Amino acid sequence: MVTLRFSRTGRKHVVLFRLVATEHTHPRDGRFIEILGHYDPRKPGKDKLVFDRERVEYWIGKGAQPSNTVWTLLRKQGINKAGARDLRKKLSAQPA
Repeated sequence: MVTLRFSRTGRKHVVLFRLVATEHTHPRDGRFIEILGHYDPRKPGKDKLVFDRERVEYWIGKGAQPSNTVWTLLRKQGINKAGARDLRKKLSAQPA
């Protein structure tokens, strides 16, 4: 199963995170499928999370499960579970 979660980067006491699509069995900072954005908790306002909305919606539409932290931040950016369900239905209705 594909998971959308954060991978830790940066250095000691200067934490940065990448938003990645990865297989749920891979370690947190291990192999990933695609980098979708980044999160800097030290920045003010909406600049904290920067991501490719189209690719995030694509992965959610394909059935990827975001972590709880990622869901919380995506909701603040306007992506919710109801919209994800609708997107999943729309993608599954399209011919392959």
